[in-house]
Amino acid sequence: MTAFAFVFPGQGSQSVGMLDAWGDHPAVRATLVEASEALGEDVAALIAQGPKEQLDLTTNTQPVMLTAGVAAWRAWQADTGLVPVAVAGHSLGEYTALVAAGALTLKDALPLVRFRAQAMQDAVPVGTGGMAAILGLDAEAVKAGCLEAAKLSGEAVEAVNFNDPKQTVIAGTKAGVEKACEVLKAAGAKRALPLPVSAPFHSSLMKPAAERLKEKLAATPFAVPAIPVINNIDVAVAADADAIRDALYRQAFGPVRWVETIQALKARGLTHVIECGPGKVLAGMVKRIDGDLVSAAVLDPASLQDAKGLLA
Repeated sequence: MTAFAFVFPGQGSQSVGMLDAWGDHPAVRATLVEASEALGEDVAALIAQGPKEQLDLTTNTQPVMLTAGVAAWRAWQADTGLVPVAVAGHSLGEYTALVAAGALTLKDALPLVRFRAQAMQDAVPVGTGGMAAILGLDAEAVKAGCLEAAKLSGEAVEAVNFNDPKQTVIAGTKAGVEKACEVLKAAGAKRALPLPVSAPFHSSLMKPAAERLKEKLAATPFAVPAIPVINNIDVAVAADADAIRDALYRQAFGPVRWVETIQALKARGLTHVIECGPGKVLAGMVKRIDGDLVSAAVLDPASLQDAKGLLA
């Protein structure tokens, strides 16, 4: 059997109706029921009907993306029985990876990520923080540009998501991000795209949110993962509950080292990386990080079978 990993996306891939293509798949239906019971609301209706403005609220996006990723994972398990060598998740997707690995139950994960989302939103008032994707510069150039912008503006801005060799996301105050975009475009960035988010995720401005999250993590039960989970913050496997909690705490205000994460997965001997969730963003990043890796996405029953076929 071909060695493969599963990766799970964070915010940004959500859309109204994103699970419709699964039809009445039993694993997906059961996951939606479980999610609705855990949160005390109709998660299936929110995903299927929106409205988009509600779905895009951080406090809704995080739990619905977790639900969608777990639903696809369970459909994969039910239809193939194939187990990856390792799993990882981009930002919020790390929680989905932990559920897939058996370290966290969906019932416990859903209120935890909703709490995380609210704490992050509370840490920086809406409209005062921002994020932007910088395209066409390497990570070191982006970090240097952020340092220069911070000095020039007196505002906080830093590189936070290292997505692929030529795409790095920055975050900070709105003014800091705007200044960094100016500096980085002058330094040769092909594009500097403001992102439609309501908080500067993974930046040091999220430290107050992380402190609140730390208490919630301490009260949440974790088990030893049945599948290795490569975390974002250390690009390492946390093998016990306390180590997992610490990694998630630091992830809230630390960078997503996605390039290194994919490289670490390859170092485990895998040749294929499969994105599990409502999108193909991570599958595209994999190709840009390492052209030797085969990537695919599990979005619906048809793509599930296509991905399975790649592993034969």
